[in-house]
Amino acid sequence: MQENKAESAIKFLDLVKKSRRGKLKIYIGMSPGVGKTYRMLQEAHALLRGEIDVCIGYIETHKRSETEALVAGVPIIPRKNIFYRGKSLEEMDVQTIINRHPEIVIVDELAHTNAEGSKNEKRWQDVFDILDAGISVISAVNIQHLESINEAVEQITGISIKERIPDKILEIADEIVNIDLTADELVNRLKEGKIYDQSKIKQALGNFFRPDKILQLRELALKEVVHQVERKIHAEIPKSLKLRPENFLACISSNVETAGIVIRKTARLASYYHSPWTVLYVQSDSESLDKIRLDKQRHLINHFKLATELGADVVKVKSNTIAQSIIDMATEKEITTICIGKPHLNIFQVILRTAIFNQLLRNLATKEIDLVILS
Repeated sequence: MQENKAESAIKFLDLVKKSRRGKLKIYIGMSPGVGKTYRMLQEAHALLRGEIDVCIGYIETHKRSETEALVAGVPIIPRKNIFYRGKSLEEMDVQTIINRHPEIVIVDELAHTNAEGSKNEKRWQDVFDILDAGISVISAVNIQHLESINEAVEQITGISIKERIPDKILEIADEIVNIDLTADELVNRLKEGKIYDQSKIKQALGNFFRPDKILQLRELALKEVVHQVERKIHAEIPKSLKLRPENFLACISSNVETAGIVIRKTARLASYYHSPWTVLYVQSDSESLDKIRLDKQRHLINHFKLATELGADVVKVKSNTIAQSIIDMATEKEITTICIGKPHLNIFQVILRTAIFNQLLRNLATKEIDLVILS
């Protein structure tokens, strides 16, 4: 009993700490030059106009005139100097930020590796310290610095990225904003000298800023943001309030004429909605292997193969309660639409001729599942 009380107290303390913790917002982009730092500074000015205490903890303008112009007017917490191997290096002063305790601090270059002698090896660890102190952080990072897709990025760009952040950074973020540009827009920014100075433009156009590479990096960034949004929805929004994603169930029998049609048409529906789909075959006693003709067995195997090639998850169930088997599968797979073939002399003819079909419809109505009969 005493142990349970201790566990309860620890859990409550964790909740208190979480409520006191600062919020984290991350701007993510597919490459340098998309405008992450610019957007952070724009947001800082908007917050200042709203009388929010916001400061710059660390900003890297890369000498871009548009970005440098936005630094003016935002309070800056001076960087600290660290001497390493006879050189003076500037790093973000985490302790001064914590002592100053603004409501929000801007921290650029999230994947940066700190100079030897710093408290933390990486800047994202500095951000954790700031958040734990109850200060909210707005930060920025490029998709190529994410640990889990580091190898994929290297294959695309041919460049090994040494500075990386763990995926958990995005997982704990309260908000993630993707700064998205088309390949043409990004290349135009480069040619106009808005990303690098003139001496580096030609080399950049032939390497990292090739349209094919930009397009692939853009896809990675968009997918990552979508993944994080879906994760957040799953974690924070009650199931009853969620918009259900489309999920199709194609129900087939051994009937040669309808099975192929149901599979192909359901595949097209699933493709249109970019949705997963399942093919269900319920084998009743009347369709057992010793009772069904060999040609029907061959067609059935071919239909399973077709469904697999079209991307379906094929499920075979032995049961004489066909309607209930369909309902059970629809519930298990969180199906939104059930597709069946236009009845011939097959398993669905039996359903339609009996009260089982009415039972199926009633069950589907309560679960808000659509039934589509494909001609």
